[in-house]
Amino acid sequence: MKNQRVDGLLISVSKNTTTFEHFEALKDYNIPVVFFDRIPEMPHVHYVSCNLEKGITEAVDFLIEKKHRIIGFINGPQTMLATKERLSGFKKALLKNKIKVDKSLIVSTDLSKQSTHNAIKNLLALKPRPTAIITFNDYVALDAIQFAKKEKVKINKDISFVSFANLPIYNYMENPPLASVEQFPYEQGKKATEMLFQLLSDNKNDKSTHKELYKIILDSKLEIHQ
Repeated sequence: MKNQRVDGLLISVSKNTTTFEHFEALKDYNIPVVFFDRIPEMPHVHYVSCNLEKGITEAVDFLIEKKHRIIGFINGPQTMLATKERLSGFKKALLKNKIKVDKSLIVSTDLSKQSTHNAIKNLLALKPRPTAIITFNDYVALDAIQFAKKEKVKINKDISFVSFANLPIYNYMENPPLASVEQFPYEQGKKATEMLFQLLSDNKNDKSTHKELYKIILDSKLEIHQ
């Protein structure tokens, strides 16, 4: 991208991104970067993201209203900031509802199908096992539900599911999660693009390095399917 001299970059980091020096190097070439959705743990970056703690708090509250007290959590890769945000929100929501945090109910996946199957397998082996499970995203939920059904678990009867992302595919599923946290990807993309255009305009009008940081954090929202 640098060699082709792009004017700017919109970036959502991958689960495998653990170092950020290549992003820092872009500053030397005065190429503006706006991060969206998956934000790196870097100071002084422009970004558009979603408040994930709000969404998972709503998810826990929703399950507790449905009388669930043993709630499992399949989190994502430890390298991702979103994983830490979800975990923090999950623990806070439990404590707010006077439920002790049980570490055995918190497992993780690297987002591959096999890793998710291992995670749900560990939760199903617990005694007592969870009556509800919150998953890192909808794809993790789909893999977890597939495995649970093979184990003769009745979805949203024996174990209820709630996830993140709110994929449209749920409209065509026989046993979708009860609810999913909407992260407004369209809105994130739109605002990130507008932000990048603003940075390009700033650079055009002022040749010095841009000093002001642009940050937008959208509120997530729990969408109930059933």
